[in-house]
Amino acid sequence: MSNSTKSPVGSGSAQNTAAPSNARVTPHMVPVAPRIPKSAQEKEQTRRLIVVLEQATLEIHKVGKDKEARYQLLNCDDHKNILRKLNKDVTDYRPDITHQCLLTLLDSPINKAGLLQVFIHTRDNVLIEINPQVRIPRTFKRFAGLMVQLLHKLSIRSVNGSERLLQVIKNPITDHIPANSYKIALSYDAPTVRLSTYFKSLPQDRSIVVSVGAMAHGDDVFADHYVNEKIGVSEYPLSASVACGKVCCALEDLWDIL
Repeated sequence: MSNSTKSPVGSGSAQNTAAPSNARVTPHMVPVAPRIPKSAQEKEQTRRLIVVLEQATLEIHKVGKDKEARYQLLNCDDHKNILRKLNKDVTDYRPDITHQCLLTLLDSPINKAGLLQVFIHTRDNVLIEINPQVRIPRTFKRFAGLMVQLLHKLSIRSVNGSERLLQVIKNPITDHIPANSYKIALSYDAPTVRLSTYFKSLPQDRSIVVSVGAMAHGDDVFADHYVNEKIGVSEYPLSASVACGKVCCALEDLWDIL
């Protein structure tokens, strides 16, 4: 057994408190928590990455009988019989795709640097704003419970109630993104680009909106009405989560986020 000991989290050792040279910190070297721009001026002037998870399948249904009936988030693994009775395509119900994307996005350095904002636009036309400080449950079961709560209450607040962590907001998405932002949709059928080169070609003073299909299958027409361009990011089919990761990594390199 090794004789070395690990410093406890928050012990104040240099390796725990030191921040990267390019990290956003207060004068006391405390990292600045990510936040959503509030005013219209902030939204227009703050350069950031905005990801819209389109066509997400977040649909709840009452399961069970009488007093034991509970609302659940429908998914293809646990609710096959219910979905068939409702004449639904079982393979469409993949809320786990949204869960995977959120974990990838919110765990990213670009989010921790306060330069990421995420929206979910469901197949039922529900628009959800994600606070970058929210901690999404790591397990799907807990995530499903959180989504049921959100779709009933329309918002989830922090423990002290001072801030909304998740909230249903009014459509359309174009009301919530900067008018001068450059808007892109990811599509396997579009011309493939190398993101490190592509992002350098865009105006460097504008936010970038990237729409990603959070569905199992279907045509990539979900954002045709508001995007400037469609691009492919690989010669191979990628999961939505991997595509989100590629976008984040490319902009982290460009914006010097370690």
